[in-house]
Amino acid sequence: MSAPEYGRVFAKLREGCPTPWAAYTQHAFVEGLRDGTLPRASFLHYLVQDYVFLVHFARAWSLGVVKAETLDEMKICARTVDALVNHEMSLHVKTCAAAGISEAALFAAKEDVENLAYTRYVLDAGVQGDFLDLIAALAPCCFGYGEIGLRLAQTAVPDTPYAEWIATYADDDYQQVMADVGAMFDGAVVRRLGDAFDTTPRWAHLQTRFTTATELEVGFWDMGLCGA
Repeated sequence: MSAPEYGRVFAKLREGCPTPWAAYTQHAFVEGLRDGTLPRASFLHYLVQDYVFLVHFARAWSLGVVKAETLDEMKICARTVDALVNHEMSLHVKTCAAAGISEAALFAAKEDVENLAYTRYVLDAGVQGDFLDLIAALAPCCFGYGEIGLRLAQTAVPDTPYAEWIATYADDDYQQVMADVGAMFDGAVVRRLGDAFDTTPRWAHLQTRFTTATELEVGFWDMGLCGA
């Protein structure tokens, strides 16, 4: 399957770290979702940690509103916060509630070290850096889950117990949000760096941001597997 169309900037960043990107999007945890072999305990451990992650992720996207330079950038960041807080997190609440884990328990859950490392890296990118630093650090999670969702929707075994998770990231609503974020990211980069953005001195730094966040995604999946 070819990579989904989330814009020029994402495509270049993805090309810049092929090995970490493959380790992330084709991780054993992801394959366990696809073929249904992922232990339920691992999935629930991941969901609890991912709920905590999304709390910080939403805060980071909120920081994007502060760092934005245009109304369009502000709107996309605000819309993404809404999608995270009012839609994506609801899947975690619903699934965990069926396992006897309340939303209050989710919000109060202790963060694993891998979760702490990833969320604080993203927040630091936004606090220390500018809008491009922040979005480059946020991008692997957003676009990677979109790519994973589309691939698994096409290749998952029919009876995988993780079909609802897959559908969340493969459905038209999530994919449209990713297309909008990709278009905004393209515009933001071109506005600040010019059309030949990948030839500028700044590009290597943004690639490092993206690659590091991708490697932290791999660690997040590793953490999920360890929860069995």
